[in-house]
Amino acid sequence: MFLEDTIKSSDKGGWIEVICGSMFSGKTEELIRRLRRAEYAKLNVEIYKPKMEVRYSEDEVVSHDDTSIRSTPVETSRNILLLSNNVDVVGIDEAQFFDIGLIEVCNDLANRGMRVIVAGLDTDFLGNPFGPIPALMATAEYVTKVHAICMRCGCLANHSHRTSEEKKIVVLGETDIYEPLCRKCYQKEIQSSKQQDDK
Repeated sequence: MFLEDTIKSSDKGGWIEVICGSMFSGKTEELIRRLRRAEYAKLNVEIYKPKMEVRYSEDEVVSHDDTSIRSTPVETSRNILLLSNNVDVVGIDEAQFFDIGLIEVCNDLANRGMRVIVAGLDTDFLGNPFGPIPALMATAEYVTKVHAICMRCGCLANHSHRTSEEKKIVVLGETDIYEPLCRKCYQKEIQSSKQQDDK
């Protein structure tokens, strides 16, 4: 579990934390936990999410267990840079949906002395690296990978398996079209899908 640095950000440079994993792994819940602790410490906190992310709320970041925190929806990553003045901690949820410019934005904020906490999917439903998350993981000081529980066997899950036939990379949904699977069960599903397609 991540433990916050005990030195106040004003006494040293900023940094980037990435919380990543599959769907239903608790990424947003962990993001909210860290942001709440920063608020309790009387730090100035701002939270952002992609404008397209409206599954639960237009102006809140909401976890699957209904924990929420106010947020500002933004169109592009550059908006985060423009809105983050006099801020100690910046939180960004669903970061995989942002443009690749998010990497530069997060590094710029950290270079200004801010603590930047980013949460998002590290891979898409095909198992490929997703959006800016992999590069953020490479440049971050702290990376926390969280896991869901496989819906088939109960092992740790790190894949977001899509149960619908939709082929687009970005498809918003919940348990209606996604399930967390471990590597073994995910591979079984992929093989089964290929066999169905070959028929």
